[in-house]
Amino acid sequence: MNFWSIYQHGFARVAACTGHTVIADPLANAEAVLRQAQACARDGVAVAVFPELGLTGYSIEDLLLQDPVLDEVEQALHNVVAGSADLLPVLVVGAPLRHRHRIYNCAVIVHRGRILGVAPKSYPPNYREFYEQRQIASGDDERGGTIRVGGAEVPFGVDLLFEAEDVPGLVLHAEICEDMWVPVPPSAEAALAGATVLANLSGSPITVGRAEDRRLLCRSASSRCLAAYVYSAAGLGESTTDLSWDGQTMIYENGLLLAETDRFALGDQYAVADVDLDLLRQERQRMGTFDGNRRTHAERTGDFRRVPFRLDAPTADLGLRRRVERFPFVPADADRLALDCYEAYNIQVAGLQQRLAAIGGPKVVIGVSGGLDSTHALIVAARAMDRAGRPRSDILAFTLPGFATSDHTKDNAHKLMNSLGVTAAELDITPTARLMLKEMGHPFAAGEPVYDVTFENVQAGLRTDYLFRLANQRGGIVLGTGDLSELALGWSTYGVGDQMSHYNVNSGVPKTLIQHLIRWVIGSEQFDEETGRTLAAILDTEISPELVPGEEMQSTESKIGPYALHDFTLFHVLRYGFRPSKIAFLAWHAWHEADAGAWPPGFPEAKRVAYDLAEIRRWLEVFCRRFFAFAQFKRSAMPNGPKVSAGGSLSPRGDWRAPSDGNAAAWLRDLGRIDV
Repeated sequence: MNFWSIYQHGFARVAACTGHTVIADPLANAEAVLRQAQACARDGVAVAVFPELGLTGYSIEDLLLQDPVLDEVEQALHNVVAGSADLLPVLVVGAPLRHRHRIYNCAVIVHRGRILGVAPKSYPPNYREFYEQRQIASGDDERGGTIRVGGAEVPFGVDLLFEAEDVPGLVLHAEICEDMWVPVPPSAEAALAGATVLANLSGSPITVGRAEDRRLLCRSASSRCLAAYVYSAAGLGESTTDLSWDGQTMIYENGLLLAETDRFALGDQYAVADVDLDLLRQERQRMGTFDGNRRTHAERTGDFRRVPFRLDAPTADLGLRRRVERFPFVPADADRLALDCYEAYNIQVAGLQQRLAAIGGPKVVIGVSGGLDSTHALIVAARAMDRAGRPRSDILAFTLPGFATSDHTKDNAHKLMNSLGVTAAELDITPTARLMLKEMGHPFAAGEPVYDVTFENVQAGLRTDYLFRLANQRGGIVLGTGDLSELALGWSTYGVGDQMSHYNVNSGVPKTLIQHLIRWVIGSEQFDEETGRTLAAILDTEISPELVPGEEMQSTESKIGPYALHDFTLFHVLRYGFRPSKIAFLAWHAWHEADAGAWPPGFPEAKRVAYDLAEIRRWLEVFCRRFFAFAQFKRSAMPNGPKVSAGGSLSPRGDWRAPSDGNAAAWLRDLGRIDV
């Protein structure tokens, strides 16, 4: 494989093109189509979509019935077909064509010197400013037929899918303008029949608010159909006798806007994006209701015709024309992040509030280390008590210092507990730990500096053991603090350790999101200023288990790798089931340059780092070994806790069911294909 080629990683580059139309001059418009097609070819585009009736102009009214215009349409199509012979893209061009006794508003699909097929508009409108049925025949009943164009019979109908034989998953369908606005669009049936790229050639004059309506429909179609939706509207040059035109273009994929162009532009415009065909396939595999819907409509969708073609896609490095979030669990858009944090925090709060109410309103017992996870769990518990009308003193918070607990984190823990008004206590576990290590015959008890996994887990286990017994003693439940990222990597002590609790509010929250949740809590003033200052100090603390004594702080990320990269991998494994080689490709584009792309609001400048491919591959291997071959037995016994992110959860009762005795061989073999 060529690691740097988008077409090797399940992407297909598509374009939505618009420009300056010349009214009723098909030959001039054909030149414009070829000019943009050549630019798209240089860009490595697989599919280029042009506006409705682009060869004549949409707004020519009764001129559509004039033979000189229709004759030149055929010549213009011949020119486009001939000019496409050495070009990469499939061209989806709008033209009026004579067929039987009527004129049809058509999408003509052209590739490498031939017409693959013609799709007519299903629903020409005849209301408000539209009078298409005066000139145009409805094509909704055209299935299974052919049309004669350029001296050849080619497939004709709304039942056509154009499938690339050499680009798995690239299946194209075309509909035209109004077809998108009806309750059951042709594209919906086409998607059920297998189309992944839905093209819309649009005229669509602009009025106030219509652009947002188009966005809504395109986004909805892409989301419901689990597809890419490529939309191209007519622009300047169309008649302004009674209307105006903005040339809006958009590319959506599964509800996400990938690209759009400026509206009301003077010259050629085209939006370009790399559609993730693997993502669409994976979403359809996961959502069984999609195929269930296909079976319901099998009488219609089963008769779609597939027209094969060979793209011969380039294997060179074309870059990647789509935004890849560095933190897929943490959007870089400020408004989106604020909404995500609001929802995530309240999902956790509501989950805990309901659990406490359902089991008789026990107190909450929690260990507070002064680190991010326990801090966030504590402020979730505090808000849950507020919402339930209970005193925060019903939260029994314990800081449990061990051999390597720093004064800084212990001080922060006390400050936070005091400012929140919970019932706070300190319980030093070191005497009990020394006794246990002595009775076990551990070398540390004899004065040797042996800090092995047993030494660490004695401390982690004692903390949890104390919390459970304190909960027994004082009528409470133990609130877990471990997060989604730790569950993925198995970075927890099993059983009598931080893997276990009565309820874990953080189990659905990735490590990279928690810091932003705490920032949101501070910024939205969920608590008083003193609490806010302490939360800010905790945010600046290095992530550490604080289990091994020594002058240098024990760093979690120096051992198991950056949580930024692990969360990146976790999202794409959990949500889409991507191959490690593809995840590495995406991670490189997201992370190889610190100054490129957007960072989440408030992300510290000093932590804005970059990773090269070798480092990405190194930590991907760590993730694959830990996630697939090691950590599942801990997840199989994890406590209850709410799912928070659409990226998924790891509950064995929810998003993720996997054998505890699996292995990582297949993932590691795929990873081995990367030559760094």
